[in-house]
Amino acid sequence: MCQTDISDRSGYIIVAPFVKVITMVRIGIDVGSTTAKLVVIGSAGEMLFSRYTRHNAKAKEVVCGMLHEAESSLGDVEARVKVTGSVGMGLSELTGIPFVQEVVAASKAVQANYPQVRSMIDIGGEDAKVVFFENAEAKDLRMNGNCAGGTGAFIDQMAVILGVDVEDMNELAQNACRIYPIASRCGVFCKTDIQNLIAKNVSKQDIAASIFHAVAVQTVVTLAHGCDIGAPVLFCGGPLTFIPALRKAFTDYLHLAGKDVILPDSGTLLPAIGTALDIADSGSTHRISDIIGLIGKNAPKPGMKASALRPIFSSCEEYKAWKERIAKKQLPRARFKKGKQEVFLGIDSGSTTTKIVVTDTDNRLLFCHYDVNGGNPVQAVEKGLLRLKDECTACGAELDIAGSCSTGYGEDLIKAAFQLNAGIVETIAHYVAASHIDKDVSFILDIGGQDMKAIFVNEGIINRMEINEACSSGCGSFIETFAKTLGYTVQDFAHEACLSTAPCDLGTRCTVFMNSKVKQVLREGATVSDIAAGLAYSVVKNCLYKVLKLKNVSKLGKHIVVQGGTMRGDAVVRALERLTGAEVSRCDVPELMGAYGCALYAGRHPHAAVTLDGILAKMQYTTKLLHCKGCDNRCLVSRYDFASGKRYYSGNRCERVFTNGEGGKRAANVYEQKNRLLFGRAEKTVPAPRLTVGLPRCLNMYEDFPFWHTLLTACGFQVVLSEVSDFGHYESCARMVMSDNICFPAKLVHSHIQDLIEKKVDRIFMPFVIFGRKGREEQNSYNCPIVTGYSEVIKSVQGHSVPVDAPAISFKDRTLLHRQCRTYLKGLGVRESVIAKALAKAETEFADYVSELTAYNRETLAKAAEAGRFVILLAGRPYHADPLIQHKIADMIADMGIDVITDDIVRKEEADMPDAHFLAQWTFPNRILKAAQWCAAQGGRVQFVQLTSFGCGPDAFLTDEVRDLLMRNGKSYTLLKLDDINNVGSMKLRVRSLVESLRLKNERRGKNDGAAERPFVTTADYDRSMQGKKILVPFFTPFISPLIPAIMRVAGYDVETLPVSDAESCEWGLRYANNEVCYPATLIVGDIIKAFRSGKHDPQQTVVAMVQTGGQCRASNYLALIRKALADAGYTDTPVISLTFGTGIDNGQAHFRINWASILPVALRAILFSDCISKFYHAARVREKEPGQAARLRDTYLHIAGSLIAEGGSDALYDYLGQAASRFDSICRDIDCPRVGVVGEIFLKFNPFAHKNVTEWLAERGVETVPTVLTDFFMQAFVNREVRVESHIARHTFPKSLYRLGYRVVWKQIEKVNGIAGRFRYFTPFKDIFAEAEEARKVISLNAQFGEGWLLPADIMAYARQGVNNVVSLQPFGCIANHIVSKGIEKRIKALLPQMNILSLDFDSGVSDVNIANRLLLFVDSLCAQSHAEPRAAI
Repeated sequence: MCQTDISDRSGYIIVAPFVKVITMVRIGIDVGSTTAKLVVIGSAGEMLFSRYTRHNAKAKEVVCGMLHEAESSLGDVEARVKVTGSVGMGLSELTGIPFVQEVVAASKAVQANYPQVRSMIDIGGEDAKVVFFENAEAKDLRMNGNCAGGTGAFIDQMAVILGVDVEDMNELAQNACRIYPIASRCGVFCKTDIQNLIAKNVSKQDIAASIFHAVAVQTVVTLAHGCDIGAPVLFCGGPLTFIPALRKAFTDYLHLAGKDVILPDSGTLLPAIGTALDIADSGSTHRISDIIGLIGKNAPKPGMKASALRPIFSSCEEYKAWKERIAKKQLPRARFKKGKQEVFLGIDSGSTTTKIVVTDTDNRLLFCHYDVNGGNPVQAVEKGLLRLKDECTACGAELDIAGSCSTGYGEDLIKAAFQLNAGIVETIAHYVAASHIDKDVSFILDIGGQDMKAIFVNEGIINRMEINEACSSGCGSFIETFAKTLGYTVQDFAHEACLSTAPCDLGTRCTVFMNSKVKQVLREGATVSDIAAGLAYSVVKNCLYKVLKLKNVSKLGKHIVVQGGTMRGDAVVRALERLTGAEVSRCDVPELMGAYGCALYAGRHPHAAVTLDGILAKMQYTTKLLHCKGCDNRCLVSRYDFASGKRYYSGNRCERVFTNGEGGKRAANVYEQKNRLLFGRAEKTVPAPRLTVGLPRCLNMYEDFPFWHTLLTACGFQVVLSEVSDFGHYESCARMVMSDNICFPAKLVHSHIQDLIEKKVDRIFMPFVIFGRKGREEQNSYNCPIVTGYSEVIKSVQGHSVPVDAPAISFKDRTLLHRQCRTYLKGLGVRESVIAKALAKAETEFADYVSELTAYNRETLAKAAEAGRFVILLAGRPYHADPLIQHKIADMIADMGIDVITDDIVRKEEADMPDAHFLAQWTFPNRILKAAQWCAAQGGRVQFVQLTSFGCGPDAFLTDEVRDLLMRNGKSYTLLKLDDINNVGSMKLRVRSLVESLRLKNERRGKNDGAAERPFVTTADYDRSMQGKKILVPFFTPFISPLIPAIMRVAGYDVETLPVSDAESCEWGLRYANNEVCYPATLIVGDIIKAFRSGKHDPQQTVVAMVQTGGQCRASNYLALIRKALADAGYTDTPVISLTFGTGIDNGQAHFRINWASILPVALRAILFSDCISKFYHAARVREKEPGQAARLRDTYLHIAGSLIAEGGSDALYDYLGQAASRFDSICRDIDCPRVGVVGEIFLKFNPFAHKNVTEWLAERGVETVPTVLTDFFMQAFVNREVRVESHIARHTFPKSLYRLGYRVVWKQIEKVNGIAGRFRYFTPFKDIFAEAEEARKVISLNAQFGEGWLLPADIMAYARQGVNNVVSLQPFGCIANHIVSKGIEKRIKALLPQMNILSLDFDSGVSDVNIANRLLLFVDSLCAQSHAEPRAAI
């Protein structure tokens, strides 16, 4: 029996008494992101030794230390060893020690010791895993992707905010009374939520419990993907083992009883135990001392990987000279005088710190105070003022405070508590301070703990202001988190950055995403200095490229001033200089500039003097907690009753019930009226209804509800509308969300569907609306795939209990709309005559709704103009009218005395679409763009604010164009990003900053005389003079891209394919494309800009071409994005043309023509040939007799094909195809290999750099990739056309028989190729696309034609028929199409194909190799287990 000694949380040791001499042991080592674990198991399976400790980024040293302890305890015995964990993977690569994936390892331990377990939840430092078991076998294994939100590292961060350690946080949570909503997916968001709760005087007990609840919700939402976590559930990993309150949060959220939970004795050690158990009895052995030597000898060498970033400072001498220069901008100081002295008081009450400044009449600093606010801003200020009083008493000074002002998070509260003269918004305070330091200031960058503010100044006037959106990446908390993770103070970490010789390029992702990047560079031998310097660069890049979208640094001007606590670090300031090439100014106390600006403002607006004692006497107060019952939010409100008699309310989202207004009148909010007009009809009762039909109050119902409600009730159906959105109900249904990075409006749908199910409706109506109503000059009127097709996700996850009706609908063609409605309603037994009357009534009702809403907007605008009030056009999607989605931002603005109108004001405007780099094919973005154009033409009192949801695909392209349109017309642009996180405080800051900057501008100029309109700049049109110029096309795939120049030569054009993308492409793409566009767009833009920057191509003699697909995919906007990037980069002479065929897109390029009749036969042969070479190569790659044979044959035959096509001999391609089939066959060994299918977004799955060479990674491990092919992608057009006509989405243009004839002609070619290629014994034939479509129809509507559409699930089902039951789905991070056609219907696919194993991998510029490799290793282990094969290469 083992004796156990648990010393503390940081480590424990288990020692078994020795009853016999130990001769052979198995050692399992688990090195995760934050901890290292080691176990030694004897020959009988008994545990002889264990260790668990944090490694603080010194994994090699810690592991060697643990092995030394094992050697001391057990002797230098013979051992077999294996390693696991995200950092352990790097250890394996360096030493050759065998590796097992950590989830697999943990599963083995569970199978051996707890066979009754049905689910395992493992929370690690930065990883979360859920494993589903069936009969003691792991059937489904889930692991989080890039994001470390809701893991151990996240909990550690939250404990720091609360000022306690994790053990104390656990004790606090066990005494909680109430749970509050907190964002768990992101630590920096969560900090804001916690600060809000602290400001409301919520107890630390409740906050601690709320944090653990948030972790439970995050884990389930991210990993459950619609599956129930069945009992018994085993909890393991450090956090779940050591934190009982976290276990309670999981058991409460999952409704588990005590008997349903298993907590193993060694829960932190399960992966290490499983790793030891995974060691085979055969294989090489080593003494423990040899293992220590092996790890020490093969430790990564510092600086192994070259860096593309310059050192922060090239030498100590340069650093010294820089410090001397930067020190020149010191604020003037003075001492208190004895006796009376006139002074001015400035207070900056921030989210985490309090800053106080006192100045004299010459603006000299007399007193400075900087301290954490400890969760009580009033007491923090009082503490600072008492310190001020002590200093004054010591020197005999008597202060006459002639002006006082507050700013920051606690501005209003501090102003009320201490009866200060004024309060100003933070941005204005920082501008006032910066303009004092440098009167010619052109740009101000202020980076605080969670805020980033950038202010552009022109001739003393603020003409542009940007504040970071809800995400705090790139702020002070960002660096602080990493410093503490690596065991450094912030100051020491900042100093280390200045000493780096090779800064790591860590990208610009947020803290939790970047953790995996840091793990990767540590694995590659980076030093802490290199990481610190890389983070300094990341902070600045985040500001320049993500927040400011800066293309040209000259826009910053020559007088740059930096402020904020983050700017105390020399490395961040110097990184800004490195990246901009400019010298910046920083005073000696950048963290005090907000308070200093307040003091300066107070000095410019003096009042009757008061004494310090007088101010302190006013702040005596009592507090009381109240629950507002004015709406469903049920806000917890803190009431402060001050000794002065003044009362102040904190914590209320609006001021309708509890107001701090001083007689101000609440302005109009059109969103309230919009919701009344939309849903006021919902209570109508239908006598003797045919059926009860449920309509979910979500997505397109915020646009079309008046139409659908009227149509259905007029046909005799009782319509039941789901209840108003409720956060608690949303959270209870969050486990049903299939794609964790989908937008909040989509996540919210599940709770509305569940509400209708619970109301026991007969059917749920959720139409598949492809087209909205189309306006003049709009190219099309698509809805995004989420709005169109989320009914498919609902059918997959919740469609088992109530039928979900989702007829395909198009509102852009009235005739087709009537056909669609008739078809659906006749299927429910409604007579034709009834349908006709109902349609007429529905159309009238909808038109009346639009007219009334438009008129109300006009009326509100007119009243505001008459009263001289500001008006904000708050634009967004229709569903942003949902108060929960919007977080009542419209109410917040109206409470500020600003009237709110909606973009519906332009519904009846027949204006042309404005000039923009945007394809006008999306219904709601088109309306928003028109609204921005309308706003740009209004006076200065009408301003534009846009709402957008995190993860919104079309808005990634739209927001930049709206910003440019407004700025060209002298208007400001404010973007508010929405998620399930309630961050109204940040939103209010942005709106106030907009309004205050306008008021300041009016003060300076005396009027609002917006800047003169600037022209729209784009690239040149393609005209006859361009013919003959070189055409550049981006690299697409290794198989078709080499043939494109030859194909285009047949058409008479000189085309060159650019090289495959690389890291430099990413860098240029991030700079010249919005960072939230999909990854392929980033790479394509980067490839093109890189090509011109290289000097190899003359922009004036070059044309850029891009295939443009059209349809409901963001790829349709790539052409416009490239034009914008080239224009921003200064290449306006380079035309951009599209290679389109039958898309219905008008690109205005009359002089670029292709004779498709001559090209299509050549292109078809080329595509079929290249697809066959792809099939040959991937099958031969894992079977080749000699390494490299398959690649050489691939290159040889693609070169031959290119030559044949260019010389007009494409007819001979099939002869060479037969030869290639025989040659590839001859190099193959006759062996079976594990096989994996690859599906996904078309660019990503074919482009090796974009997917980090996943196919080669698999091949190196003996796994055959069965590729999807381009032929099917093009062939689906035949099916799509038929489906659109049959669904009445499109009209007949040619007879169906003619399309089928065309298909038969092509299919004849395909059958011929199948016969020729069959000489290769591993060839998989091309399939009949119509047969594939019928299979796909079992899991998805064939009207899902966005992205890869129904073809993606069709490919998965085809793989299953071939016996390929493991599929990798590759997609760009946040791909809107794959939210539906891949992740969204995964549950439905698995219900039909229970043996299918699908791994979804998301890619973008920030994803790390270690994260992708870790998840692939889990996948490979699973498929090798299925095929009883070992991976070929040692991992």
